[in-house]
Amino acid sequence: MSTGNQHGMDIFEALRNDHERQRDLVNRLLETEGDSPERRELFDALKTELEAHAGAEERFFYIPLMEHDLTQDKARHSVSEHKELDDFVEQLDGYDMSGPQWIQTAKELAHRLTHHLDEEEHEVFQLAGKALTATEKTDLAASYEGDMHRRRATV
Repeated sequence: MSTGNQHGMDIFEALRNDHERQRDLVNRLLETEGDSPERRELFDALKTELEAHAGAEERFFYIPLMEHDLTQDKARHSVSEHKELDDFVEQLDGYDMSGPQWIQTAKELAHRLTHHLDEEEHEVFQLAGKALTATEKTDLAASYEGDMHRRRATV
């Protein structure tokens, strides 16, 4: 008896849901001004999401994809982009939130993040759909969701 998730959601739906959350957070972050409680709150939420998502996605999506010739290169490329996004977050952590450098860097992060998510959804998902079995798609979704839940809770 397979321990799939209740809704039979597949890994692509699970990832896309979290991608939408990231897009929403980063867009709202760019609308904030100065060193405000709202900016701090949204930045913290985005940091948590990005870190949790990168960790869970690498473990339950990219590591399995690295085992297939078809998806190996795309998987490696996406993982390297996670590192790039992490570098932007680190820069933002070091800047004064009310300075011009902060929002400029946040815009660059938003641009890179949007590119990364779009590329995953349009290119990686297509290939991964061929590489993974139907059972893997639902099992990985359940594992991913559980891991995200745990990671969000431990921040």
